[in-house]
Amino acid sequence: MTANQSVLDKVLDWLHDGYPEGVPPKDYFALLALLKRSLSEEEVVKAAQTVLKGTDSDTVSEQEIRAAIHTITDVEPNPEEIHQVAARLASVGWPLAVAH
Repeated sequence: MTANQSVLDKVLDWLHDGYPEGVPPKDYFALLALLKRSLSEEEVVKAAQTVLKGTDSDTVSEQEIRAAIHTITDVEPNPEEIHQVAARLASVGWPLAVAH
C-alpha cells in the first residue's frame, strides 16, 4: 500500500464516520473543497465515487465529479459551509491543518 493510498483510506474512513448516513447534497461542494486541500484531483474523484456508491447519487460520472472539482476551484463554498463540514469531520478526527 502506498502512502497516498493510506491517506485516501484514512479520508474515506473519516467520511464514513462523519457521515454515517451518507453525505447530504448541501455538503457536497464544501466537502469537495476540503478534500481538494488534502488530496490530488485523482484521489478526490476516487473518494467521491466511493462516498456516492450505493446512494441516489451513485450514477454521477467521473466527468461530472471532475467538473464539480473544477467548479470548486473557480468559486469556493462560503465560509459557513466550509466550517460546518470541517466541524463535522473534525469531530471524527479530520486533521484541519493539513499541508499539501
